[in-house]
Amino acid sequence: MRWLTLYARSRQVPASLAAVVISAVAVWALVRDGGEGPGDPRLPVLLLATGAMAASIGLSGQDLALDRTAAIGWVPRRAAHVLLAGVVVAAVLLTVQTLGEGMATTAFVVRDSAGLMGLVALGAALSGGQYAWALPFAWLSFSFFAPPATSAPMQVATWMMLPAGTAAGTWTALVLAVAGTAAYAFAGPGR
Repeated sequence: MRWLTLYARSRQVPASLAAVVISAVAVWALVRDGGEGPGDPRLPVLLLATGAMAASIGLSGQDLALDRTAAIGWVPRRAAHVLLAGVVVAAVLLTVQTLGEGMATTAFVVRDSAGLMGLVALGAALSGGQYAWALPFAWLSFSFFAPPATSAPMQVATWMMLPAGTAAGTWTALVLAVAGTAAYAFAGPGR
């Protein structure tokens, strides 16, 4: 188990987990004090995006050359890291919901968590772990201020705000999750 502890420390998992929990407590306080209500997707999406962006810093190690030349198989470890981070981010929101008012359905949380972690992984593969947060942040910013989605391209662009069960939102999140995780697992973090 020592290697797992060392891996978690080198990937800044404790700091990322603390950021996810702090953001969850903040969102819980907002909802408890009369937030927008259970039908509004903005707060749950904000919490999921914050969690994914906090986890993004751990997608690159201290030394990129060491990661690339290590004698261990990085592909399954990288994929597991992305998937486990997505599960933790989703679990934190679902746990917060059990303490108070329900903000989103489980299907919504799973879909958005998977899609956002795919975006983070894609960002890490393109520009490294230190800038992996930029891609989900930009997409979230656009989704918050975009007009209502009436066309298919606009639904794809605002997938994280769409209700659960919307085909465009589900497929966009699935494609982002698979493509991002695969790109990061096989290519590793960018320089």
